[in-house]
Amino acid sequence: MRYAVLFPGQGSQFVGMGADVFAARPDLLGESADSILGWSLAGLCAAGPEDELTRTDRAQPALYSVSFALWEALRDAVDEPPVGGAGHSLGEYTALAAAGVFDYETGLRLVAARGIAMDRAAKAEPSGMAALLGADLPVAEAIASERRAGGGRLWVANLNAPGQIVLAGGNDDIAWLQENARELGARRAIPLKVAGAFHSPLMSAAAVDLSNALVGSTAREAGFPVWANVSGAVGTDLINDLTAQLTSTVRFAESLEAMGAAGVEAFVHIGPGDVTAGMARRTVPGALVLTVSSLDDVAAAAAALNVQ
Repeated sequence: MRYAVLFPGQGSQFVGMGADVFAARPDLLGESADSILGWSLAGLCAAGPEDELTRTDRAQPALYSVSFALWEALRDAVDEPPVGGAGHSLGEYTALAAAGVFDYETGLRLVAARGIAMDRAAKAEPSGMAALLGADLPVAEAIASERRAGGGRLWVANLNAPGQIVLAGGNDDIAWLQENARELGARRAIPLKVAGAFHSPLMSAAAVDLSNALVGSTAREAGFPVWANVSGAVGTDLINDLTAQLTSTVRFAESLEAMGAAGVEAFVHIGPGDVTAGMARRTVPGALVLTVSSLDDVAAAAAALNVQ
């Protein structure tokens, strides 16, 4: 079966996640990971506290690591490799590591640097994000454009799936969006529990820091194509794609549509939660969608994918 792998981004973390993979893969998630991060990965995921695990600089390495360990378990159980992959925001790094573009430890260092840079930028600029309900892309773009024309700061940050659009901007801009959503042509705007206006120009400082961390990174040939957030197409320039991702719209729905058009029959969400599974169901309705959020899910997913 022609399948693609999908990896979640920040927001899917929870205290207790990955207990089974931490027990099974101390070689991957133990002391070597802690030495890179400077804090206990297993300890934080197992016991929290939740407010620390939710921090941008903690959640990102934690999700990357747990998701990658689950990927390796599935990879070893499936007869054929995926024909493609993608990750939502942070998850793009996991997809690239899964494809062999860089190894796990290189990815962990990059994700750690990314989390620190984004956390620093968010603290310097009070900002946030909101999900816009009942609006399509032209309406969302018109709302953001109108706000910017009036001196505000508001941008389309995420195209997750049909009917799932997220805007990002300053705190005042998000409050304005909430108050005026219906009059602007949307049903409602719901603020998200995030630290800042990710995937918008307000992350420019973080993009500079990340670009410095990416300098010298060597991209190996991918074992399978990875669709880039910034373009919605197969990535062609690792450093440019990952740097631009911080300040550009995440075009995840476009990536899913393109994979479906390329013949992908099944999508497998790999990592905590099931967010990208839901996005795949909404975007490519005819595809089989599977979830591997724990080691217990691997056998059933592999059985479905190994059907010829």
